[in-house]
Amino acid sequence: MTFDLKTALKFIILFLIGIGVLYLAFRGQDLEKIWQEIKTANYFWVIISAIAVLIAHVLRALRWQMLYQSIHYNVGFWHAYHAVMIGYLANLALPRFGEIGRCSVIRKAAKVPMFASIGTVITERLFDVVMLFLTSLAMLIFQYDIVADFLYQTIYLNLAKKLNAVNYWWLVGFSAVILLLIVISIYFLRQKFGKKFLRIFVNLRQGFGSYSKLKKKGLFLTYTLGIWAFYLLSMYFAFSSIPSTSDLHLNAAFTAIVFSGFAMAAPVQGGIGVFHWMVAQSLVLYGISFKDGLAYSTIIHSSQFLLILVLGSLSLFFILTKRDAVSLVNAVHNTK
Repeated sequence: MTFDLKTALKFIILFLIGIGVLYLAFRGQDLEKIWQEIKTANYFWVIISAIAVLIAHVLRALRWQMLYQSIHYNVGFWHAYHAVMIGYLANLALPRFGEIGRCSVIRKAAKVPMFASIGTVITERLFDVVMLFLTSLAMLIFQYDIVADFLYQTIYLNLAKKLNAVNYWWLVGFSAVILLLIVISIYFLRQKFGKKFLRIFVNLRQGFGSYSKLKKKGLFLTYTLGIWAFYLLSMYFAFSSIPSTSDLHLNAAFTAIVFSGFAMAAPVQGGIGVFHWMVAQSLVLYGISFKDGLAYSTIIHSSQFLLILVLGSLSLFFILTKRDAVSLVNAVHNTK
């Protein structure tokens, strides 16, 4: 394995950004009181919350397996599940690296072309983006009076201020250069790799078309709704873990899920810092102090972090040991 300085620097920078946001979130707070609340939490509800997240991961594996079946690749449930968990584990090290990591696991375990897998991952992620958009829209429609002021003061005014400072001619020029570079890159890739580039394109298109070839689209959409429903329940169950949030209802969990969805989309390992700040801010809208919101977000983020760390490591162990076992059997067979 070669040491990639560029990747290492990217990892360090993104990690430091996450730590910086975490510091800003906790700055000026009574850390002793936050820690006391975390220590005295009811961990029965934390475990129930973690189980809900685990069920969501299982549904994600089942949903992904359906996409492979639609394009005639025999990917078993356990391969899909282990790949998903290893992907989450990889995301703790480098954001979005897990998507490539889980495709690599499927390529080695089930002999599926890498770019066909990437196409299926992009397809399922698009459905998650649609769900995030729909849940955000529902939050705005049904809880407008609660979230409107925060969105206007914190999001809109800050965004408008930054947009006013942008030189649009520079932005147009930069976009044109990026587009030109993409076109030139595609042209030279086609010239240099020829058939290989065409094969990559065909595999990607195959993955992108996986949903359209599904025979049970209703089941796929049910899995998608189920994933988000269990994420919602995980937030709701965790409310009962500390007294300050125990009286919150499902509508607060719904808002927290939307805020956490945008937080986890940030290019920071495991959403560290960003998740804490966003979830705490969402609970402030329901009369919870920012300090108590930080205690809650720390509990739920830590439980999910440990869940991925343990189950992802176990999945990695199973995949590696199984591959070694297969290699040993093949070696013995070849010596006969």
